[in-house]
Amino acid sequence: MTNYTHDTVPTQFVEANGIRFAYLRFGKQGGIPLVFNQHYKGTMDNWDPAVTDGLARDREVILFNNAGVANSSGETPSSFQEMGANAIAFIRALGLTKVDVLGFSIGGFVAQEITLQAPDLVRKLILVGTGHRGNDMSQSQSNAIFSGNYDPPEHLWLAVHFSPSETSRAAGLKFIERKLRRQERDPEVSLQTVEAQGAAIGKHIIPRDDALDYLKTIHQPVLVVQGSNDVIIPTKHSYTLQQNLPNAQLILYPDANHGSFYQYPELFVAHANLFLNV
Repeated sequence: MTNYTHDTVPTQFVEANGIRFAYLRFGKQGGIPLVFNQHYKGTMDNWDPAVTDGLARDREVILFNNAGVANSSGETPSSFQEMGANAIAFIRALGLTKVDVLGFSIGGFVAQEITLQAPDLVRKLILVGTGHRGNDMSQSQSNAIFSGNYDPPEHLWLAVHFSPSETSRAAGLKFIERKLRRQERDPEVSLQTVEAQGAAIGKHIIPRDDALDYLKTIHQPVLVVQGSNDVIIPTKHSYTLQQNLPNAQLILYPDANHGSFYQYPELFVAHANLFLNV
């Protein structure tokens, strides 16, 4: 595994809960692995190799497609609680008893569910560009962005992850170049996955007076990472996470949108390593 990179590591499969999960596993062995949970409509190919390879220099990295996503079998469930349960089954099927968990965007909702449902499994948690139950999404531009037309289609991710500034857009074009290098590519997500993820988002953001109470039960150290102006999951929700999680710190990257860690991959890797290594 140590000889592979994100671009060269072959896809493997493992079965759990009647699901055949596709995954990539590479990096430095011997420590606690870091398990990545992906964003809306995303597959393993949507991760930035500058981030995954950067982190893999010091630890084992595990990327996977959750149930029904791309080349994983089964159907994508319509709640983040079920997605979290499937993720736990996947992790345990690899024979792992302790992991660090990273969740990006809706993957952050799944990562929180993993931690809530299997607290003994999770050592530390990194939440990027995400929020909490009962998010006020009235200021989100996600519907307009995801329903737009893009030429080439990959430029959707410029609008999703990067700000309109010249500097941010230039970083976005480099990100797209990096993530298109992989030869053994996943199929696109199905309509069933997109609809199920959308239904899960709808359930997750229902306002409730006690919506934040669950955060008090997450006692693991948490690193919250966000862009200064996230137009997908508004930045204010990351501040709310940090204020309500018992042991959390917050990093805001300047002139950055939803994919802040893709705009500053080297800086993020340094921050993540500092957090994970302590």
